[in-house]
Amino acid sequence: MRMVRLAGAVGLLALVAAGPARADGLREAVAAELPALVELYQDLHANPELSFQEFETAAKLAGRARALGFEVTEGVGRTGVVAVLRNGPGPTVMLRADMDGLPVIEQTGLPFASKRRAVPATGIETGVMHACGHDTHVAAWLGTAKLLAERRDQWSGTLVMILQPAEEIGEGAKAMLDDGLYTRFPKPDYVLAFHDAAQAPAGMIGYTKGFALANVDSVDVVVPGVGGHGAYPHTAKDPIVIAAHIVTRLQTLVSRELDPQEPAVVTVGSFQAGSKHNIIPDEARLQITVRSYADETRQHLLDGIARIARAEALAAGMPEDRLPRVTVQEPYTPATYNTPAFTDQVMALLKARFPDRVAETPSVMGGEDFSQYYRADREKVQSLIFWVGGVRAEQWEKAQKGEIELPSLHSPFWAPDAPVVIATATEALTAAALELMKKG
Repeated sequence: MRMVRLAGAVGLLALVAAGPARADGLREAVAAELPALVELYQDLHANPELSFQEFETAAKLAGRARALGFEVTEGVGRTGVVAVLRNGPGPTVMLRADMDGLPVIEQTGLPFASKRRAVPATGIETGVMHACGHDTHVAAWLGTAKLLAERRDQWSGTLVMILQPAEEIGEGAKAMLDDGLYTRFPKPDYVLAFHDAAQAPAGMIGYTKGFALANVDSVDVVVPGVGGHGAYPHTAKDPIVIAAHIVTRLQTLVSRELDPQEPAVVTVGSFQAGSKHNIIPDEARLQITVRSYADETRQHLLDGIARIARAEALAAGMPEDRLPRVTVQEPYTPATYNTPAFTDQVMALLKARFPDRVAETPSVMGGEDFSQYYRADREKVQSLIFWVGGVRAEQWEKAQKGEIELPSLHSPFWAPDAPVVIATATEALTAAALELMKKG
């Protein structure tokens, strides 16, 4: 995930650490909590856990939420946590943080860098790192929970705070919903989350109305052929040539079959075939990532991949019983949609609270399974995920001068300016929840 065109002046950096005092005292309260939240962040960063393996993280945060007076349920969607605070009549607001790390060997050089190793679904042991900043998400989640619990006299309604597993593999949100998130617990009227951003100055807030992130599909294509000797190609049916034609023709799905103003991506990320110079293999394999926003566009792309694969094989003379096998992996990650009116409402509040630190940003082709919470009940649920920039001031300045390249999310070098990210997100989420559930 990345943010672009979010900040145009280095002078904005001075605003991330300071701002006008607020009459509600919320910023001062965040500052008082920040040392403890940063300590939690460093502990989480040093001890990351992979998707659906977040046992320590979940237990640690569940205990802290109980101490704040929340009704806490663990093991929702395997390792998820649901914390509920009922405080009279009013709307139900759900705040979400994702808590899984990535199979990445950390190279940040931080004194609290992760040295953990674990075994992901691939079965191959690897290092584990919070290379996507979910540790900042969890720390801000706890800070928000504490501030709202201490301010129950200022709001009325039901607060549902969830710690979601397995965002990185796109399965955690669906797992929690399938385990009764909207039936066993109060169904939200509003769902809010944030994500740190690796391409924006620390403390900047970015948002997108409508589609913010894309549908993400992974497609596997197995292309059969007839193997043979490379010196006698007429005795074989070369699956490499068939697959190469498929790859070339796939480019027309976006360039010639979609409206040029409709965003879409079809990328062949892996092409595997053969084992020796002079052998025509009997099979080739393609792995494809497909990105879109509208469901209709998604279906057109998936149908098009199957159609092209079949047609190219037939054109090469393959029989009907030896055509490519196209598999769309499930579950897929649906496009994330920020409901416009709700987005306007929250961002108006944040623009007043963070002058010159909030900007509308273009949608991106990355994916986020936060989308599932809105799609589970589009009639009732209003949804918004926003960005909080995490690039340290000195790094941002060097990048603007062309002196360095900024590491992206999922990079082994990504180390956000955690205190600024956590402070900004905690204040923003707390202020938004107070506004949505304000008394009267």
